[in-house]
Amino acid sequence: MRALAVALLNLTGLGLGYALMGRWLRAILCGVATGWLLFAALPADPDGVSGGLVAGYLLVLAVAALDGAWTARRAAVGGSWRPVVAACAGLVLLAVPAGGAVYYDSARDEAVEQMLLDRLDEGDRAVETASAKSFDAGRTDYRSALAVYRELGEDHPGSRAGKLVPGRLDAFYKAIAAPYRQKKHCEAIEPLTYLRSVPDSIDAGLLGKLARYPDEPLADSMYACGVSQLRDGTAELSGGALGELLRTFPGSPQAGKVGSAVSEEITARTDAVRGSDPCAATEDLRQLRSSVAALQDKDISALALTADGGIRNGVYACGLDEFKDKQFEEARKTLTGFADTYRKDERRARAKDIAIAAEIADTRAAAGKRLPPAHAPGGSRMELVISNDAPDGVEVLYTGPVTGRVDIKGCGSCTPYSWSLGALRACKAAGKSYPQVTLRLPAGEYHFLYKHRVDSGGSGITGAGVSSYADGSTIQPGYRYTGCTYVTSSPSFGGGLTDTVSTG
Repeated sequence: MRALAVALLNLTGLGLGYALMGRWLRAILCGVATGWLLFAALPADPDGVSGGLVAGYLLVLAVAALDGAWTARRAAVGGSWRPVVAACAGLVLLAVPAGGAVYYDSARDEAVEQMLLDRLDEGDRAVETASAKSFDAGRTDYRSALAVYRELGEDHPGSRAGKLVPGRLDAFYKAIAAPYRQKKHCEAIEPLTYLRSVPDSIDAGLLGKLARYPDEPLADSMYACGVSQLRDGTAELSGGALGELLRTFPGSPQAGKVGSAVSEEITARTDAVRGSDPCAATEDLRQLRSSVAALQDKDISALALTADGGIRNGVYACGLDEFKDKQFEEARKTLTGFADTYRKDERRARAKDIAIAAEIADTRAAAGKRLPPAHAPGGSRMELVISNDAPDGVEVLYTGPVTGRVDIKGCGSCTPYSWSLGALRACKAAGKSYPQVTLRLPAGEYHFLYKHRVDSGGSGITGAGVSSYADGSTIQPGYRYTGCTYVTSSPSFGGGLTDTVSTG
């Protein structure tokens, strides 16, 4: 009985069995071993005590119990304690280490819970930080938060933190989808697209209805953003957000509204070419046409053809507007392009006349005071015969009551004149036949532009050194007019060549 009592008392870890027998050194060693265990184990943390430490301590207790039992067989228990009473006390006191172990496990579980709650707070802070930035800047923080929620929800679903994950995911989705709620539709497309990918990386059971949430807002955002892109001209050649909508949600109600939105916008842009800035409106309509033509839906992309008429009208209106704004070079290019592109348009001849006037006005501003008349006047016409005493050809542009252009072939046997003799001798060689053209012009004020060109097979001696020459002339009823083009060398230009003309 003494051996049992001492063994039980030593198993408490306090060395009480040794104390009853007066073996104080051994009692102290038992206390030290227990203190060492408490020092290593407390306070409880999620990792707990190492298995080696616990095994070592249990070995110490076993040795103390066996040693105490062996020693008690030859020694009486001190004091007034009886062996039976001591054994009962030892049995009762075993509840202390057993209770301590239970308490320690509970404390360790609480430490784990706190650790997981701290991890949850870490994810919450990442979401809070990311929500204060643009989505691109906060993308890394959002991914970190999602990794935390996935870990807690999938690996620790029964923990207090794990049970809070569904609510945190709801806040996570709301933070990322904030631009949609703020009606920043173009800005919302990228984050909502990201949310559609979240179910691929986390248990769908944790998301619940959130897994399907982004589709409707994303389709709404693509539609609203795409329409705004059509209106402000920022749609990409791939169709912009409307193209994404038709590719991502082809059967959605939002995709069904794209056709009518495109038609309305084309109509509005077509009307705008008749406004105060037809050039800008035409360019916008061209860009709109390109964007619509790039859309995946064939029925919708076919609507791009309805913009062609507006573009045609816009190009013509733009050329006229540039002429009125004295942008003669731009007007010439625009209207020449119109005439070359739309050969069957009834305004083609008119566009060519205005382009001629613009080209003359670019050198002689007086020719651009007003648009050329749309119709030739009636009445008699006078002859203007222009001869060419230059070795290469000349293109003559004229505008006034009527507008046009003619070509005169080069005079292969002719040569440039000196600066002082050109006006005296040009086109006056006896018996010589000069290439010429005859214009029949109504009376009025005219502006001419003479453009030298090198004829195929001509002498080419004048080359690029010959400049164009512009002049004005009045055609009066009852007269016949003649003119002569020739080339002179100009000392003031270092021997360069220039076209001149004389009329009479």
